[in-house]
Amino acid sequence: MRGLRTGSRNTAAAGTTAVAGLAAFGLLVAGCDSDGTGARDAGAARSTTESRSPVPQASGSGAAAKEATRRVDAAALLKEDPKVSSAVKRELKTCGGREYPIDVSYGKVTGNNTPDVVVNLMTCSDAMGIATYVYREDSGTYKNVFAAEEPPVYSEIDRGDLVVTKQQYTKGDAMGYASSEDVITYHWSGGKFAETDSVHTDFSKAVSNGDGTATSAPTTDN
Repeated sequence: MRGLRTGSRNTAAAGTTAVAGLAAFGLLVAGCDSDGTGARDAGAARSTTESRSPVPQASGSGAAAKEATRRVDAAALLKEDPKVSSAVKRELKTCGGREYPIDVSYGKVTGNNTPDVVVNLMTCSDAMGIATYVYREDSGTYKNVFAAEEPPVYSEIDRGDLVVTKQQYTKGDAMGYASSEDVITYHWSGGKFAETDSVHTDFSKAVSNGDGTATSAPTTDN
């Protein structure tokens, strides 16, 4: 969900359909070309072969064309990437027939001369992160150098590192009020991502009514 970008638990409650769909999703964390172990509750990450997708070509000329070359068709990258699981590709649909529920970030996270691309695919109903990927440009193509496909998951670039946030739900948790959260930091070194830090947080059950509404703080008489 979008709240995963900052670790916030104040996200909108999802419908039961979205929860059921994610439960059926049943994905495992995909490889990240690293020696990292991924989220604690997800087990070791599975290494996979790098895949390449062509860099979308810009049309036009001048400043507009240069600006266009810095943007990618993220949906096309996912569709053409053999490392993206078939389960994720089945979830790759537009919201209401308009835009894809994809967040795309551009920045330096692999030490490359050109910006890397971080792609987060979400659900349309509640913006819960379904899968996240990092693409690195190399000789005119994009290589998938990181993939995590166990929802809810969301990645972002933080001061040159890749920060992956995963929330863990247990039976009875209201959507948006997970029992715990793992925030894993990866640093690019030696041509691959390596886990450098992992923070696990167990959330208090006392700060929520379980229905997405906040519990009022007690008042005292002066």
